[in-house]
Amino acid sequence: MLGCHFGKLFQVTVAGGSYQDGLSAIIQGVPPGMIFTEQEIYGDLLLRKPGTDELSSPRKEPDLPIIYTGLNAEDTIENAGNKNHTNGTPLSILIPNLDRHFTHIKQYQDTNRTPRPGHASYASFIKYGPDDDAIGAGIFSGRYTATIVAAGYVAKKILKKCGIKMFSYIKELACVQCPEIDHLKALKYTDSYKKMRCDYDPFYQEIYIKGRINMNMRLLEKMKVFAEIEKEIDAIRDKAPKSNPKQTEDKYGVHHILNCPDIKAAKEMTNACNKISATGDSAGGIVEVIVLGAPAGLGEPVFDKLDAELGRMLGIGAVKVVEIGAGFKLKDMTGSQSNDQMHSEKGKVIFDSNNAGGITGGLSTGQPIIIRLTVKPTPTINKKQHTIDKYTFENKELAAITRRDPTIVARVWPVAENYTAMILLDNLIAHYGYQNLKEEAGKNG
Repeated sequence: MLGCHFGKLFQVTVAGGSYQDGLSAIIQGVPPGMIFTEQEIYGDLLLRKPGTDELSSPRKEPDLPIIYTGLNAEDTIENAGNKNHTNGTPLSILIPNLDRHFTHIKQYQDTNRTPRPGHASYASFIKYGPDDDAIGAGIFSGRYTATIVAAGYVAKKILKKCGIKMFSYIKELACVQCPEIDHLKALKYTDSYKKMRCDYDPFYQEIYIKGRINMNMRLLEKMKVFAEIEKEIDAIRDKAPKSNPKQTEDKYGVHHILNCPDIKAAKEMTNACNKISATGDSAGGIVEVIVLGAPAGLGEPVFDKLDAELGRMLGIGAVKVVEIGAGFKLKDMTGSQSNDQMHSEKGKVIFDSNNAGGITGGLSTGQPIIIRLTVKPTPTINKKQHTIDKYTFENKELAAITRRDPTIVARVWPVAENYTAMILLDNLIAHYGYQNLKEEAGKNG
């Protein structure tokens, strides 16, 4: 299968499927000497995983990662202090599937003859034939995005050390919009939201805070614990603190379910989505990503423009539109309205607006980079739809009996955030190389 590889200098290859033994991300381009722990990677994975609230699929996957390669197993010389440091070799992250039981597999077997409208199940069958990995939609399931979150976290941590921060949040859900929010205020909100999710996540507390898995354990030791966890999923989930909306708002200043930096809007989004879900249907929306601190000049002309690279996020399942800056609103503006005029203050360039979203000519301008992703409603719904029998081509009807998300929007924002990190780091490595080459060449006149 082609199409599972990303990047030129920061490279990621993903593999696995929804009901295979698990998923994996192999990452190249990670500098040596960095420290990554499974606990911190899981801190991002838990933001995407299912089964956490009424707006996500009831599937109970913990999404616990294992760093398999790329770290020093011991100090390279006695007392060097570089055990578990990255060593420049490919970093591999495994995410085993622990909630895959026959009862769920049977549900897919019973419905796989009839492709789900809006899903990849018909096109993938035509492409790959009867051996297509149709149990849980395989790599066409949204489950594969766990690999993007894991790899993107690595990129995001590297970028942060270079002074670049990014965050994402729900801009719109079920036709309810979040009002315009100051970037720094929204960043602070999303940081608080992430902390809340870690504090309330039972697996984060049970597995990492209690030390059942740690970075000094070997793979087989970890797998022994994973085999135990597989049998304890329900018991661990039962230990989760009950989410009290008011208590969460008072303690963390965030909504208890949605990462939307306006709590009033988040409440309205939740209510609107629940009303749609109660009819068996699903809702879509918009996710916004903001990048702060990116230097001017990232990107290349023509085919490798930075905004074109960000457009690769159409590869995220259910994303149908990627906008940069004012996006579709530009069609209703004049040139004088859309142009981001600039002036100088104390030797520093100041832009009067940011309709370009921090990118012109495919190169970053040094302004905040603003990306919006339109996410379609979950195609798997509990309403009868017209479809066919993919073997006989007879006309059929289908209503979902499998696990499903009332909306995907609430799980896409961490994918978008971390995918953006992968794209920016790939471009930043090239940018540093080009700028250094220009400087070295200039020394010799």
